[in-house]
Amino acid sequence: MKPDLTYDVIVVGAGHAGCEAAAAAGTMGFKTCLVTIHLETIAQMSCNPAIGGLAKGQLVREIDALGGLMGRLADETGIQFRLLNRSRGGAVQAPRAQCDKARYRLAMKRRLELVPNLTLFQGIVSGLVIERGRIHGVRTLEGTHLAARAVVLTPGTFLDGMIHIGLSSYPAGRANEPSATHLAEVLRKSGLKMLRLKTGTPMRLDGNTILWDKFVPQPGDDDPVPFSFRTETRLENKVICYQGYTNARTQAVIRRNLHLSPLYTGRIEGIGPRYCPSIEDKVVKFPHHRRHQFFLEPEGLDTAEVYANGLSSSLPFSVQEKILASIPGLDRAKVLRPAYGIEYDSVSATELSHSLETKRIAGLFLAGQINGTSGYEEAAAQGLMAGINAARSLQGKPGLLLGRHEAYIGVLIDDLVTKGVDEPYRLFTSRAEHRLRLRMDNADERLMKYGRELGLISNLEWEAQLEKRKNLSRIIRKLKETRIRTAGGESLSQFDCLKKPENRLSDMLKCAGDRERVSAEEVRYIESEVKYEGYIRKQDKEIMKISKADSIRIPAGFDFGDVPGLTTEAVEKLRKAGPGTIGRARALAGITPAAVANLSLYIEAKTRKASRIPDVSRET
Repeated sequence: MKPDLTYDVIVVGAGHAGCEAAAAAGTMGFKTCLVTIHLETIAQMSCNPAIGGLAKGQLVREIDALGGLMGRLADETGIQFRLLNRSRGGAVQAPRAQCDKARYRLAMKRRLELVPNLTLFQGIVSGLVIERGRIHGVRTLEGTHLAARAVVLTPGTFLDGMIHIGLSSYPAGRANEPSATHLAEVLRKSGLKMLRLKTGTPMRLDGNTILWDKFVPQPGDDDPVPFSFRTETRLENKVICYQGYTNARTQAVIRRNLHLSPLYTGRIEGIGPRYCPSIEDKVVKFPHHRRHQFFLEPEGLDTAEVYANGLSSSLPFSVQEKILASIPGLDRAKVLRPAYGIEYDSVSATELSHSLETKRIAGLFLAGQINGTSGYEEAAAQGLMAGINAARSLQGKPGLLLGRHEAYIGVLIDDLVTKGVDEPYRLFTSRAEHRLRLRMDNADERLMKYGRELGLISNLEWEAQLEKRKNLSRIIRKLKETRIRTAGGESLSQFDCLKKPENRLSDMLKCAGDRERVSAEEVRYIESEVKYEGYIRKQDKEIMKISKADSIRIPAGFDFGDVPGLTTEAVEKLRKAGPGTIGRARALAGITPAAVANLSLYIEAKTRKASRIPDVSRET
């Protein structure tokens, strides 16, 4: 049957993943349609209206360097900015912004409406058009047939979503929005491996009913750090967040009412996020803690709503009120939106290739929480890559695949695709083995070249990047050429002097009488490059060594049980997968770096031994 509308790329779902995917595909020149349930909830921040954080801030910088939207919009709509880990090294520093929820949503919609080749379409996708193992479009609940050569699915928590508040439950993808039950059933029938996950959100409070003087103020930074390399205006802090703690009374209320929790009565079967547990989970799993921290964070400038970060719950509304009543300062607070838990379906990311295309259905790409992740930033990063790779597949080009040594985006996707998840995945700096290279201050240096090649970075932006690199090289060269005398009488270059942990570039420039203006962004980059120089050089050698090792072939019929030091579990996984190279072995879920090292050494030793054995068949 002839379709009602025809596109090159269709993106289903206009959350953070869908917005990035649609913007990328449209900007790359493909006729794209972004389908969403409500045009008014594009880029809705269903949980905390905050962007960034540890590792997440680096992700946003990388999205920006590739030409994505999230960084620019966070700067545009941010109402409080903080640089986390400011007192620590550049490798673990990360920006975070509290954004105005309503303004972020409106700014994203306005930005998408200006993207060339992109059409916004309101509808509920209920089916996929699949023929001979390839996607050909989607069908909506209203009966519209939209045809496309590539489809990017970004349904968030809507796949067979079920909301829980106490022992009451109802189907929904988010509070008061319909669950995507039909689409979930289509995916299950397609043969894709499905998982059931759970997340939740805390209550929203009326800020006019909070006694703010009972809590500790958490102001923003005096010198806010932007997310986007393209932001030129100075950022302003417009609100103050506050820190508070629960107490023994709070814990007593929760323990008395655990029989009403869907988490502890078996009503919720999905697995929740380990690193963002509900308040009842904290009380049960950490009984030795006498109190638990939470933050009160405004949701915007034109609303009194306050997000109670750290008080996520799926207990009944009446119990949520008792929890608030147990906390001085919140004892008179009015709840505007109750906290709730939500269960939803996701697809095992092991069903995907590194391009985020499904292995079973050609042309179908998945991004965001459908792949088992949590967080706006992880979703946006996947959406950007899925949109890029959907477009490249239509160009007949291989997907853009970022290595673990190139980007946190590479770490994120590699973790998902090779290991899969059994709980909502969150990115941390500790997951990146090359984090000295993957800093927030050099994301443009690492990735903007790809954005340029894809057409997502403009000529003006690229020229500004080249000028910035040129200026940084000149400053570093000057540091190497300028010598100063230390307190001990030793003559050192400024470059070598800066390697000492206690020295700061800004102080050294003042001491040397250098009146040249060096921006805070340039200072962060230069200090990290200089102080980490030796470690980075060592890490680069390790990257080359790993790359070389990954190409080592594993002989056909190789018996992994002969390798000393391999656990029984590792042997079983290797025998089952039968990887042809060390790189393929490294990518297997459950195979540790130690196991890979043992396997590499054993094969290398056997290869050397074999090369020393004389060929007696040629002897006379």
